[in-house]
Amino acid sequence: MKQFNVGIIGCTGMVGQRFATLLADHPWFNVTALAASPRSAGKSYEEAVGARWAMTEPMPEKLKKMTVLDAADVSAVTALVDFVFCAVDMKKDEIRALEDTYAKAECPVVSNNSAHRGTPDVPMIIPELNPEHMEIIAAQRKRLGTKRGFVAVKSNCSLQSYVPALFPLSKFGITKSLVCTYQAISGAGKTFERWPEMVDNVIPYIGGEEEKSEKEPLKIWGTIENGEIVNATSPEITAQCLRVPVSDGHFAAVFCSFENKPSKEEIIEIWNTFKGRPQELELPSAPKQFLHYFEEDNMPQTKLHRGLENGMAVSLGRLREDSQYDYKFVGLSHNTLRGAAGGAVLLAELLCAEGYMD
Repeated sequence: MKQFNVGIIGCTGMVGQRFATLLADHPWFNVTALAASPRSAGKSYEEAVGARWAMTEPMPEKLKKMTVLDAADVSAVTALVDFVFCAVDMKKDEIRALEDTYAKAECPVVSNNSAHRGTPDVPMIIPELNPEHMEIIAAQRKRLGTKRGFVAVKSNCSLQSYVPALFPLSKFGITKSLVCTYQAISGAGKTFERWPEMVDNVIPYIGGEEEKSEKEPLKIWGTIENGEIVNATSPEITAQCLRVPVSDGHFAAVFCSFENKPSKEEIIEIWNTFKGRPQELELPSAPKQFLHYFEEDNMPQTKLHRGLENGMAVSLGRLREDSQYDYKFVGLSHNTLRGAAGGAVLLAELLCAEGYMD
């Protein structure tokens, strides 16, 4: 695979920092631009982040002295890169405008933001599940008037803990699902040092999260029709999302029913053998095994399993029959790796491998 020069827009925030650690030694991607808000512009990356570095691993040496650019100076950034990763903290309409500006400047955008997830011709891809949605990029380019530029997004971080488990069971006709997610504080861009009121506490509300958890999966299940992605109408999903005192890792308790109820053994076999396009292509960030099922009653556990396969695998357990639904189970994913920056890097690898960044 040829090398690509890449930029990180929103490099100072928690997801931007995670991008920095993942991309510093990436075999395909070379970070040639860092960009953030005007208050960070002109400073070295080390100065711009200061005491707010939130990763357990140190800031990559090769990025420390790089001068941070103003994200709004699109021409300066695009002159240095083949495409950008975007993880900015701005209002949604401002993010949409910024991402469109980069795309119209013929610079593809792989976004961690939610702003474009509802745009009908912007693909929202979990690489193992719906890689065929890349095909919508041709229609988006037509709308934008671009030859190369486009925006592709990854889904909400909490979806990774349950949608990958449900998706391969679609052939049995999933009719409805109830999900409760227990979400780490890094999902809010926080650490315990910066959010002491989360210690020994649970907050039963995360703004906008339940709506995303119920609606976004239907786009992933959707189909391309007349130049847009039309959301699926089923399964019906209802969600409750709680913030819990955990540093990293989103957990889900899931209930589901089927038109044609599979056996427990069938489900576990499907999970353990499920492979997607990233595994076929052996992409650098792809887990060897995407879904891991644990037989023990007390597994998976956040602390033990969030880092499975470099944080890119999904851990599942406690599959059993239920009195109200057909089955219930639990799922776990690393929210800033598989759920955020890692998922976006894997999506970029897929887009590169399939020729969309040429």
